[in-house]
This record gives sequence, C-alpha cells and structure tokens, in this order.
Amino acid sequence: MNALAIISLLALGAEPKNEDWPRFLGPHGDGSSGETGILTAWPEAGLKILWDCKLPGSFGPPSVADGKLYHFDIAEGNARLTCRDAAAGRELWTFDYACNYKDPFGYDGTRCCPVIDGDRIYITGPDGVLHCVRDGKKIWSVDTIARWHVLPNFFGVSSVPLIEGDLLLVAVGGSPKNQPTATLADAKSDNSLIVAFDKQTGEVKYAAGQELASFTSPMVVTMHGRRVGLYLARGGMHGFEPATGRTLFHYPWRAKMLESALAANPLVVDERILITESYELGANLLSYDGRKLASLWSDRARPRDEKALMAHWATPIHHDGFVYGCSGRHTTDADLRCFNLKTGELAWTQRRTTRCTLMKVDGHLLSFSENGELRLLKLNPAKYEEVARWQSDLEHPSWAPPVLSHGRLYLRGKERLVCYDLRHSR
Repeated sequence: MNALAIISLLALGAEPKNEDWPRFLGPHGDGSSGETGILTAWPEAGLKILWDCKLPGSFGPPSVADGKLYHFDIAEGNARLTCRDAAAGRELWTFDYACNYKDPFGYDGTRCCPVIDGDRIYITGPDGVLHCVRDGKKIWSVDTIARWHVLPNFFGVSSVPLIEGDLLLVAVGGSPKNQPTATLADAKSDNSLIVAFDKQTGEVKYAAGQELASFTSPMVVTMHGRRVGLYLARGGMHGFEPATGRTLFHYPWRAKMLESALAANPLVVDERILITESYELGANLLSYDGRKLASLWSDRARPRDEKALMAHWATPIHHDGFVYGCSGRHTTDADLRCFNLKTGELAWTQRRTTRCTLMKVDGHLLSFSENGELRLLKLNPAKYEEVARWQSDLEHPSWAPPVLSHGRLYLRGKERLVCYDLRHSR
C-alpha cells in the first residue's frame, strides 16, 4: 500500500475535531469553528434535539468551556447567570443580581454572552453592571454607567468584554459628569471608550479613547508583529494599544442619522479591516500600514442595491478572498451576499432570506435566521449553493448567533435554548 493510500485511510478514521466556545463569536473571535465531522445531509425531521430549556426573553448566545454551558438572562427584576452541564443541560448553579433595566423599545433582556476565563465568568448587563463570578459567587463588580457617566444608548449596553492577557477590556464610552445635556445626540466623550480592568481584582488599569460606545465588541489582533486593539465605536473605527490604551488611529464611519447603530464587528484579514453598517454607508475596506489607515474601497457612493454589504448586527465571514454576510436593516429587505474582498464587487446575492447570523464550519457556512430557519451552504463564490435547509420550531426573535462545541449546536430563539446534535442523525 502506498503512502497516499495510508494517509487517506488515516484521514477517514480520524476523530472529529472539537473546540470550546468561551467568548463572543467563538474561540477565534470571528464566527468560525474549527470543528469537523458535521452532518451535511440533514434528516427530513431536522436535527436531533439533545436537550432544551425555557428561558426569559433575552437575546445573547450562551458560552461553553470545560463541559459547562453558561447563559445570561433577565426576568422579574433580576439578571441571572446560569451554569449547566453542556451535554445534558442539567442546571449546576446560578448567580443573580437585581436588574430593573427597561428598554425604550421593549427589548428588556440581556444582550451580551458570558465570557469564560478558566473558573471565572464575566457578565455585562444591559444596565452596564459588570460582574466577575466564580462558582456562583461574586468576585468583583462595577457599575460602568454610574462610574463613567454613560449616557443611554438606544438598546442598552450590548458590547461583550474581551480577555487580553491579565486585562479585561470593556467598551464603556463615558461622558463628562458636568455635561449640560443628558441626551445621546449631544454626548461628548471623556476619554473612556475602552476601560481595562485587572481581570482578577477589578482594578482599573486605564481608561482611554475619545469616542462613545456602539453595540460592537472589542477585538485584539496581531498586525505588523504587534498586538492591536480594534473597536468600531459610535463614530468610527478606533485602534488602540491593548496594554496601555494609547490611541493608534481613528477612522470616521457612521451614518448621519441619530439612530444609526453600529453592531457588526470588524472583519480582519491580514492587515486589512472590513467595517460595515446597515443604515446608510454600507462597507469600507481599510488597510493598516502600522501607522495609519487608508481606504482601499468604499460603499459610500454606491447605490443601495450595489453596495457590497450593509450588515446590521451579524459579523460577516471571510473565506479564500471572499466575504459572506447578511445585508439589510429590516427583516423584509435582508439578503445573503457574497463579494470579493479585494474589490468589493458582488459575486452573488440570495434575496430576502430575512436577517440571519452566520458561522463558518467544516468547509461550510451555517446560516441561522431570525425566524429559526437553518441553512447549510457551500463556501462557493461562484453561486449560492445550498446543501441543507430546515425550519426549526424556534421562534422570532432568534437573534443570537449560533454556538458550536463538541459537535453540539446551541441555538437560542424566543424564550428557549436548544442543544442539537450536529454530528449524528436521528
């Protein structure tokens, strides 16, 4: 038997690869999963349910690590962090604190997923209260809105913290306490866009950045041989030194309307940064030379139907030079799109798929729509190529992005969290 045949046999018998999902957008922070061995031919009755549970009307996804799943919700005046056995769904412990957040648009639940760092779990409520919890007990907490005088945004605090070494990086975006106005329209920054906490003690290590917070989450990537912090703030792309908070660059990018809500995280490919919004401007590909940003192409002047991507809250996915994303502000005008990252030219558009969140996994693109529909697509820039589709019984609003860990797919819909088997048929 030749060497190629031996390698092929070994590959066929290889164990599927597993990963934890301990933070927002997964282990790689970009919505991609390194897991393998997923089902590509789905049973007519749909994916097998391993367990499910009723939840209050919150909106954030769960997080998974070391065999435990954590979800964070609000009900009856309390915010609750719940720890469960990830495989069976059995409740292990809970942590509660009083939270009376009322959203002006009726979305009273949590937005942020828990962040797992060893035995410590970090949660941020829509009221801006940040907690560090271990085994159901509070280690430390801080009310970021009160401490930094954060003026209310439209949908509460929605930015998930990020672990970077010994620091917990939190998008705060406070304003001067003596500011005469109390409205977002006239809000000014007091140099507290990013606040870095000692993740063990909660001590503030720095507060920096002249910007206001949006609904995106901080990122840290390596560019030109050094760590670079990125945050798509209310007024544009903010780059900073994660160890010190020192500003590296700022690039304005925001629609003129007050209601403009930046919510999709930047997509980083090498030294290029793709930013996108759904209200007016669309997408912009920026290059970073180690000193400043420059635009390689922009949707600004393109007609709405010709813009590469107008992402609302779903972070787009990159694969082999092409970007896949959900484009559109409303349920009725949302499309799935694929475009060339280098040029911004559209490759294909699948119209009116409703708003959806995406995951790249095992050579495919998994799409989860706000009405509970799942689609599995080939990562094919030549055409929209659907491999499988299934309408689950999860209800609108299914806005949380999908989570995959150890072959188990966790999806959240209206008042319900379900764990599906993505490897074995019924």
